[in-house]
Amino acid sequence: MRRRQLSDEVASHLRQAIMSGVLAPGSSVRAEAVGEELEVSATPVREALQALRVEGFLELVPRKGFTVAPLDADHIRDIFEAHALIAGELAARAAERADEATVEELRSVHRELMDSVAAGERDVLERKNHEFHAAVYLAARSERLSWALGNFVRYVPRAFFTQIDGWAESTAHAHTSVLEAIIARDPGAARAAMGAHIRKSGEQLAEYFESRPQPESRESA
Repeated sequence: MRRRQLSDEVASHLRQAIMSGVLAPGSSVRAEAVGEELEVSATPVREALQALRVEGFLELVPRKGFTVAPLDADHIRDIFEAHALIAGELAARAAERADEATVEELRSVHRELMDSVAAGERDVLERKNHEFHAAVYLAARSERLSWALGNFVRYVPRAFFTQIDGWAESTAHAHTSVLEAIIARDPGAARAAMGAHIRKSGEQLAEYFESRPQPESRESA
């Protein structure tokens, strides 16, 4: 179990670096370098590299080894479109099924998120954003949809979003809309608000990805 967890952590580290553009397409990803940086043994690193190859993030090039596969802004938009559809449905179900304790939890987390935006506390904002979404999805009470969503959420570079201009403000506004829809027990409004929120976040990441100078290909960890 522990080795599996390590493999997942390594894969997440590399996936985030690729999604955020830190690792450019064509960059060499050597198992030894990754293991040294993350202080992880060879076996979970190799498992992570193979998993990322299956997912399409890495390619195995003869005589060169693993390299970062091509990734463009449209790939990011596609991932977030699928994410938005599932997240929207979960939000709709949360509007129907959330009990009063969950609604109060969402209110509390949202207040803390708004305070973090006002104070410019990026680390707190990232954490409260995650807590808000987790509470909404849990309130939907759908294990299968939550499992499906997890396949897309793992591609989202969580901490990286706080570096994008305007993301904090748009997230605060979007969460307000989602919360109001859940309080009103309006599944249609909750679905629309959450879907728009996820698509907006994806578009902000895609635009950032398109506008930033792509780093030169390099060996990674």
